[in-house]
Amino acid sequence: MGGTVTVKIDLVADLGESFGAWTMGDDDALLDVLTSANVACGFHAGDPRTMDATVRGCVARGIGIGAHPSFPDLAGFGRRAMDLTADEVRTDVLYQLGALHAFATSHGTTLSHIAPHGRLGNLVATRADYARAVVDAVEAFDPRLIVLAQDGELADHARERGIRVAIVAIVDRAYRSDGTLVPRSEPGAVIHDQDTLVARTVQMVTEGVVEAVDGTRIPIEADTVLLHGDGADAVRNARAIREALLRAGVVIAPVTEVLAAKEEKESASCPA
Repeated sequence: MGGTVTVKIDLVADLGESFGAWTMGDDDALLDVLTSANVACGFHAGDPRTMDATVRGCVARGIGIGAHPSFPDLAGFGRRAMDLTADEVRTDVLYQLGALHAFATSHGTTLSHIAPHGRLGNLVATRADYARAVVDAVEAFDPRLIVLAQDGELADHARERGIRVAIVAIVDRAYRSDGTLVPRSEPGAVIHDQDTLVARTVQMVTEGVVEAVDGTRIPIEADTVLLHGDGADAVRNARAIREALLRAGVVIAPVTEVLAAKEEKESASCPA
C-alpha cells in the first residue's frame, strides 16, 4: 500500500460468553483493547446478567455492540452441527437479536452489527439457505446492521440485499488455499504463538494477504480483526496485536467508521 494511504481496522472479540457461575475470558481487560464486541445472546453462552454487564462495559468505553447468535447449543458452546431448518435459523437469530437489543436499549444505545457464532458461523459461509435465513432476520430486525462475515454465502446474500458487510480476518486460525478455515479437528488449525499472531495480523491488515497452510499467499480484504477472548494468553496477545498495528501506522477504529472510510474512498474513485 502507498505511504499516503491511511489504513483503518476494527478490533473485535467475542464477549459475554460466561454463563451463571462459569466464567469465560477476561472481558474487562479485553474491553480496553477493542473497538467492537460480539456479545453472546444466550444460546451458546451468556445469560441476562452477563449480557447486561457486557453491554454496560461496552457503552462505558464507546465500543460497538454486535449480536453473536448461535445454534441453540449451550452444552456444546454452539460448535456442534444441528439439523435445523432455514426457518428455525431465521427465527432463532431474530430471537437472539431481540434479546440483546433489549439490553442495548436499556443502556441507551443500539446494536451496530451481527456476527454468527461457531458452527452456525461456519455454515453460513457455505450454505445458501442458512445465509438467506440470517439475512432475512437482519432485514426484518434492522437492515442498517453490519454483517460481520468471511467471504462466502452470507457476505454475498447480505450485499445482494443492500446490507453492509465487514470482512473478518481470523488471525489465530489457519487458512486453506481456498480461503476457508482449517477445521479445529485438524492439527495446526489454531495458532498460539504470539510472534506468529502479530506478524500475520500486520500482514493481513497492511498487505491484504495471508499465508495458507500450503504456503500460498491468498488475498484478504479485512475490515475487522477477530481477537479471540478465551485462553490464558488472550489478553496479552490482543494487546501485542494492537500495539503492533499502531506501530505500523494503522488507525484502529469501530467497524462503522472503518466501513464509512472505505465507502468514501470507493465513491471518490468512481467516475462522476
